[in-house]
This record gives sequence, structure tokens and C-alpha cells, in this order.
Amino acid sequence: MEPLDHKEFYVSWEDMHRTTRQLAAMLIKSGKTFRGIVAVSRGGLVPAAILARELNIRLVDTICISSYDNDKQRGLQIIKDVLDDADDILIVDDLVDTGSTAKVINDKFPNATFVTVYAKPQGKPLVDMYVTDINQETWIHLPWDLVMKYEDPLAGKE
Repeated sequence: MEPLDHKEFYVSWEDMHRTTRQLAAMLIKSGKTFRGIVAVSRGGLVPAAILARELNIRLVDTICISSYDNDKQRGLQIIKDVLDDADDILIVDDLVDTGSTAKVINDKFPNATFVTVYAKPQGKPLVDMYVTDINQETWIHLPWDLVMKYEDPLAGKE
């Protein structure tokens, strides 16, 4: 058996929900309260919705930043912006990887709290809070990028 060129980590909908609720519990325990949430689109949309529910926040906006083309990173592009920066704003993304998106967020929102569900070593210092450490070389497959389908049993394949 040949080793994989890179590691892969698959996240189910249940894993995303459970882990984001852990993030909500951490935020509640911190004692900080938030007036609103800004989701980093697209990855931060699902965690932001879960956090909005768990933290009872009704004000939700998006900043739309594109840094991936399906299976590879590329240059950053801000597609939609928001104007509000305050210490009672929670910025949410699914993952901090190399930190390129996080740097844009931190420059734009120096007073906000920036959280992610997953963090890789290069980006970890750029977020205020996260739940799960991921190796830098690991590729994360998130549930909105996956489909469930029937797979034939191995026995019987020729």
C-alpha cells in the first residue's frame, strides 16, 4: 500500500454541528457577549448559523472572500464587504489554514473577535478561538462539499 501524497480529513454534518456547538460553549464560558455575527462566506455560513442559534444572536451579516477553487488555494478576492468593526462583533469562519484570509479579517476588524471551528498551525495565531487542531498538510473535506452515495461492496468487484 502506497502512502497518500497528503492527508485528508472528512467532516460530517454531525461533526460540524457538534464541534461548532463546542465553540459556542467556549464563547459563553469566556463571558463575552456579541451584538452580531459576520460570517466569512462560504465556509463560515454554516458555523455562523449554528452560533447564532446557540448564542441567541439575530444580527448576522457576511463578508464574502474567495481564496479556494474547489480543491486548491489561490489569490484572495473580496466579493462583498461589511463596514462595521466593533468589539461586540463575532467573525466566524470554518477554518484558518495559511492565514491569508485571517490577515484580511484581522486588518479589517481589529476590534472584533475572530473564531474558527478548525485551525492549522500557520493560521492558528491569527484567530482568537478555535476548537480543533488540524495538521498543516491535511486537506479538510467539509460536509457541504461532499455527497453520500451508494458504494458497491469490495467483494464482487473485479
